[in-house]
Amino acid sequence: MTTLENRPNTALLVVDVQKGVVETAHERDAVVANVGSLVEQARRERVPVIWVQHSDEDLVKGSDDWRIVPELTPGIAEPLVEKNYADSFEDTMLETVLSGLGVGRLVVAGAATDVCIRSTLHGAFVRGYDAILVSDAHTTDDQTAWGAPPPDQVVAHTNLYWTYQTAPGRTAGTVGTKDVDFGGTA
Repeated sequence: MTTLENRPNTALLVVDVQKGVVETAHERDAVVANVGSLVEQARRERVPVIWVQHSDEDLVKGSDDWRIVPELTPGIAEPLVEKNYADSFEDTMLETVLSGLGVGRLVVAGAATDVCIRSTLHGAFVRGYDAILVSDAHTTDDQTAWGAPPPDQVVAHTNLYWTYQTAPGRTAGTVGTKDVDFGGTA
């Protein structure tokens, strides 16, 4: 139901599942396994998989921490979008990639829930995309030392508020890994 014209396709957007981003993340292994299942399903169903990889002064491009986790391997023909800001659309080629693929609906997974996942979901939604969050395929680190809630509560809260996100002509929501439907509305 996207507001983008001639964009009937769906893509899986895998955000920042990098060694240094998820190394100590909440339920890291389960989330990475769920992302892996989504990637396999998308490939089987011929749904584009788009990888996003963050870099900044703390996550230096080319460093070991910058690399995608070893459990996941981007396909040779799968686009990889490099970014320097939380929103995967901001100052990147993501919109160009999605437009070229006719994508108007995103299924989003990855890290970190409270920064890049939230920013990317909102960035997609305000740009006219349908944006579905995979509720058990995103994670974050423990930021309680800086006043944030525990990571399980950050994930739960994000799932809660994205479930009820609305805007004219667009669809949002959450769905579990086992219930992802790349062909239709979640």
